[in-house]
Amino acid sequence: MIGKSDLLEIIAGKNRGLLATETDKLAILAAVAQLEDRNPTPRPVEAAELLDGNWRLLYTTSRGLLGIDQFPLLKLGQIYQCIRVKDAKVYNIAEVYGVPYLEGIVSVGATFEPVSERRVQVKFNRSIIGIQRFINYQSPEDLIEQIEAGKKFIAIDFPIESREQQGWLDITYLDENLRIGRGNEGSVFVLTKGR
Repeated sequence: MIGKSDLLEIIAGKNRGLLATETDKLAILAAVAQLEDRNPTPRPVEAAELLDGNWRLLYTTSRGLLGIDQFPLLKLGQIYQCIRVKDAKVYNIAEVYGVPYLEGIVSVGATFEPVSERRVQVKFNRSIIGIQRFINYQSPEDLIEQIEAGKKFIAIDFPIESREQQGWLDITYLDENLRIGRGNEGSVFVLTKGR
């Protein structure tokens, strides 16, 4: 029987999935499935106090996220998903490194709507892509405060209005510091709460 610490040990050193071999991926997915079977929060969408907060990505199979690392001279830094349950908002924030003094940030804001006890429908509505220094990026929390205050950034900052920019996410495991989710494109996400 695989526990939470076993899963964390299996994904350690895999750089959020970038360094995972096919064998690693199978072992990780098997461990994820075992934890999902023992989800301590059977109605995760309703567990606002657990769901709310800043989550850091530990592992994913998402080609979209891992693909950021494929651009020349760029390396994927930390990735955060910050959930604000009260406002039904979620912010995905990826830190990007590579060229000195040109560290970047890729942020996508969305709203979400619960559609079942474990599924939320997500609609992406704003994207910000810029240089950390130019937008005065300090932390995910600080960036979200600036976005909520209505700040326009010296960056590529645009609304997302396309119907294709939506999807769903199933929260399949949730406790005080670990969350596992599965997205509409078949991706798996393992996140830990806090910085």
